[in-house]
Order: sequence, then C-alpha cells, then structure tokens
Amino acid sequence: MTYQSPISPGLSWYEASVGDRPAFPPLDGDTSVDICIVGGGFTGLSAAAEAARLGASVVLLDAARFGDGASGRNGGQLNTGQRSSADEHEEELGFERAKALFDIAEEAKQHMLAFTEENGIDIDYTQGHVSVAHKARYVDDYRAYADTMAERFGYPHLRFLDRQETAEIVGSERYFGGVHDSGTGHIHPLKLVVGTARVAAARGARLHENTKVTGLSSMSGKVRVTTDKGTVTADRVLLAVNAHGDDTLEPVMARHVMPIRSFIGATVPLEGSADETILPGRESVDDSRFVVRYFRRLRDGRLLFGGREAYGGETPADIEAGVRRQMAEVYPALKHVEITHAWGGSVGITLPRQPFVREVMPGVTAMGGYSGHGVMLSNFTGKMWAEAVAGNRDRLNLFRDLKVPPFPGGRRFRKPLLTLALTWYAMLDRL
Repeated sequence: MTYQSPISPGLSWYEASVGDRPAFPPLDGDTSVDICIVGGGFTGLSAAAEAARLGASVVLLDAARFGDGASGRNGGQLNTGQRSSADEHEEELGFERAKALFDIAEEAKQHMLAFTEENGIDIDYTQGHVSVAHKARYVDDYRAYADTMAERFGYPHLRFLDRQETAEIVGSERYFGGVHDSGTGHIHPLKLVVGTARVAAARGARLHENTKVTGLSSMSGKVRVTTDKGTVTADRVLLAVNAHGDDTLEPVMARHVMPIRSFIGATVPLEGSADETILPGRESVDDSRFVVRYFRRLRDGRLLFGGREAYGGETPADIEAGVRRQMAEVYPALKHVEITHAWGGSVGITLPRQPFVREVMPGVTAMGGYSGHGVMLSNFTGKMWAEAVAGNRDRLNLFRDLKVPPFPGGRRFRKPLLTLALTWYAMLDRL
C-alpha cells in the first residue's frame, strides 16, 4: 500500500527543522531612508546586510515572512557557474565575458561560505555535487565539458563519470554517465535566510515582515514605496521579488521574469541497504532534463527529491504523489517509502536562463530570474548591488549587459505561451 502523508502538503522540511526563526514586525507608519528593499529572500537580505555594513540607512519589506518564497523552499544546491554553461556563454558572448561570468559565480560561492563562517551561521553545508545524463547521447557532452572547464576556465574540480561510476555514486542504474563536482555542494537554505536576516538586523537594517508593497513612484530624485501599513521614501530602491512580482507593482520585471512552480518531497531517514547504497557520499544531484530533477541526502539521512513542475502558477492537490512517481523512477526500492514533508515554491526564470538586472524606473533596480541557480547567485548579486550604490566597484554591469528579452505574448498570452513551450520540452525529455 502506498503511504498517504497525514500532514499539510505545504509544510517544508526546512520549516520543520530550522529551529529558532525570529519574527520581525510589520512596518508601522511613514519613514525616510537611504535605501528601501522590497523582498526578503536571498537577494534582498544580502543587499540589506551589505548596505547596512557600508553605512546606509536601510528598510527591508516583505509581504510574508522572510524565506516563504523560493529562498526558503528550494532544493538547496549551490551548483557551479551560471544557469547556462560556461562554454555556451563563450559561444554566445566570447571567452572574456564568459570567463568573467564564471568567475563572478565562483566568487559568489566563496563569499557565501566565508559569510556564513564569519557570522557563525550553520547552513548544513555538505560538499559534493553530481550532474548526470538521463540519455546516452548526452554522455560525450559531459566528458567534453569536464575537459573544457579544466583547460579553458581553470576549474579543476570536475571529474567525468562513466555509467558504472555514476551508478555507484548515485545508487541508481537510471543514468548513463555524468560529472562529479568536488568544488561545490548543498545547504539548508532557510538557515541561510534566517542567519542573513539576523546579520542585517544586527548591522542596523530595519526589517519588516507581513508588509505588502502596493505601489512605487519616482519623482524629484526620490522613490516613494507605498504599503498597506505606511510609506517609505528612499534615495534608492531594490526590487528583489523575483518570481513574486506582478504587472500592477512593476510591469517591466513582470515581462522578463516568469514563475514556474517546482515541488519537493522529503522522506523519512533511510535505513538498511537504502541508506548504504543511495548517495552514500551525500552528494547532491541534478539531471540533464530540461525540466530538471534534483535530489540529495540530508544530514539526518532523509532523501530530498524535487522536480515535478507546474507552469500556470497552480499547486497540485497531491504534491506527494507526483514527487513519489518521479522518485520511484530513479529509486524503485523507495516506491512506498514514507514521505513526511511535501511542498512547492515558485522559481523565477528568464527566457535565456540568465539573470535579469535592470533599472526599471529612476532610482529603482529590479533583479531576479536566476533560473534555478539562485541559492548561490542571488546572495552575491544583492551584495554587488549594495556595493554599486555605495560607489564601490560596479560589477553588476556583467548582468546588466546580458540580453534578456521579455517573454512573448504580452500580458494576456505570455503565461499560456510559456506553459505550451515548457510542456513541449517536458515531452522531449521523455523521448
């Protein structure tokens, strides 16, 4: 008999295991500051922490609780580089820009680990990641990519895996080969959210949860941020809502960053032969599907498995059933394993799978669309924005210069067209 989870389908394992999660009061009244940040995920919180460290007065607003969006509900994988591979960037942008984008991503990785160590934030960091080919014809590409990264981009941490090595590391015969990355790993993302919020508050940033922003207006060199509980007048505003923006608040970002829903389940701690054979080295995994499947073992021995997606913004009535079906394709022995937590979240994607960074009105910068690489990139992008506002080096031009077109179809048809396109790619994954 298939196990039926008795718990709420929206409760994540991260929420259940994060420990003390401080609450911050809603905004109450009107105020003026140097910087106002809208969105309390990785981007917004890291920007607040860095801007406050550099001496700016900062107010951060979030419509819910910090981490209730993708930052606190994702797969927890850091990955390496940008969402598009370095060799793809080289073909499109030339070697110099491709190398600069890769180096920024590497710096982002190192910054996250250094920031958490310096501030005593335990994010459950576990080293090791495996990318695997779900079709035999992709294996040669993985072999070539490992060589390219070592020889051209100076990244020596990738090791090609043949089919047997892949099966031994992953604990499944489902895949045909891949690469092992010893230069990255995976984390507990909600612990990073909570820790970064504490650092930002300790540095003097004023943090407000449950404060929905209802309007933005710019005039006379100032930006007015209207909420349901008061207003904030600021010199500069960062719009860091990623997949949770809409046309009514700011239409430019909404045309360029679209949400897709991704769903995750966490099992009970694995025991016996399953514990010994399924990811015994505790690496995280992603596969070569366009609709990526991703999974990893947690510190307490659970398997976290994600990948089922929806494109219309809806949440399926039974998240667990979809996750279980995909998990059983990789690990048939887990077909009836107990799934204790099943949840979903919205991932912000762009058409070319590259970050969207743009000034959308005078004094207002919007950032998002990390397309599945947000755990690493968004934290550092927020830091870089704070550096630029303070007059330090402006490395955000690497992202501003990327050609990120709007989704086609206009306000009425872009979501249906996206749904049609992603459904088509999902079908190709199965062929």
